[in-house]
Amino acid sequence: MTIRRRTVEHVFGTFKHWMGYTHFLTRRLSNLGTEMSLNVLAYNLTRVLRILGFKKTMKAMRLVGA
Repeated sequence: MTIRRRTVEHVFGTFKHWMGYTHFLTRRLSNLGTEMSLNVLAYNLTRVLRILGFKKTMKAMRLVGA
């Protein structure tokens, strides 16, 4: 349980912080899914940039796009 709290609950705390501790800004289920997907994408890109750095991230993105 301690490991789960460290790895999973931190992510949701970060999302809540980014969203301003409020409800979703959009209405309808499809729009909520889009809003949450954008938050997850931003979180994942931020993590990749912090782990790899900008230059390595851009190089990896170019290789995938090629």
